[in-house]
Amino acid sequence: MKLDDLTVYAQGRFMRYADAKVGLLTHGLQYGTGCFEGVRGFWDDAERELYILHPRDHYVRLHASAKILMMQLEQSPDELVEITVELCTRNRFEREIYIRPFVYKSDEAIGVRLHDVGDAFAIVALPFDSYFGAAAGLRACVSSWRRIDDTAAPARAKVTGIYINSALAKSDALLNGFDEAILLSHDGHVSEGSAENFFMVKDGALVTPDATQNILEGVTRRCVMTIARDLGIPLVERAIDRSELYTASEAFFTGSAAGVMPIESIDRRPVGDGRIGKTTKAIADVYERAVRGKEAKYRDWVTPVYRRASLAPHRRSA
Repeated sequence: MKLDDLTVYAQGRFMRYADAKVGLLTHGLQYGTGCFEGVRGFWDDAERELYILHPRDHYVRLHASAKILMMQLEQSPDELVEITVELCTRNRFEREIYIRPFVYKSDEAIGVRLHDVGDAFAIVALPFDSYFGAAAGLRACVSSWRRIDDTAAPARAKVTGIYINSALAKSDALLNGFDEAILLSHDGHVSEGSAENFFMVKDGALVTPDATQNILEGVTRRCVMTIARDLGIPLVERAIDRSELYTASEAFFTGSAAGVMPIESIDRRPVGDGRIGKTTKAIADVYERAVRGKEAKYRDWVTPVYRRASLAPHRRSA
């Protein structure tokens, strides 16, 4: 499927991607005044069903991010879920997908501010396989770039302009022979990856940076924490020093795009024996089943697209 032929939701209706345009002076493009979500859809070939993971939770967070940037979404989270289900149905996806809802300052104007600037909303959904390709484990490095501090920009909101922080760290890592970066907070504690939350196993417990470390509190992060508790794995949220990274027995990233991704080395020091650890594997296995609706305990995490669409009382016109 060509990108131009995808059906997207923009300007309050469904249209072809090729017909959805923004101007060169659009405020969100010029100044990064927008916010977005990354939502995953997982295809189950046996059931012929597409499962969207936690769509409502993503839209609740998008509403919160928009509020911080003085924007307002007209539709409720539940209404946005229904639009997303219809969007996926119209594209007839039968594979893994990535859904990008975003709200942005849409006026074509010069002037840095948030107030008195119009906004717009759109959703794009497209085929998507793996954020890290075929990698079984990642080579990570501690970045020289620090994670944006909440006193400078809203670190807990998924703001488009803030991702220059992530882009600098990611390119720096890739150009120096690594797969991903780990950013420290302003006071030198571990924050997160360039676009993922971070976990490590230390002394038998699963440890992750707490919310005060300028992390984006991820939807997948919360899934992993729930799985860990249900598996009886001790879970600790606290500040993590850089040197602790080098003695962790296991480490992994989590994110909507990344899923649960093991880290094999940090700053060229192997994590554990350099292979996926038993705790990471146990969590990843449950997660992979859950996102495809195969874990009864977590069935409410996913929204079945085609089953739900068949029950819809009406369809929106294009």
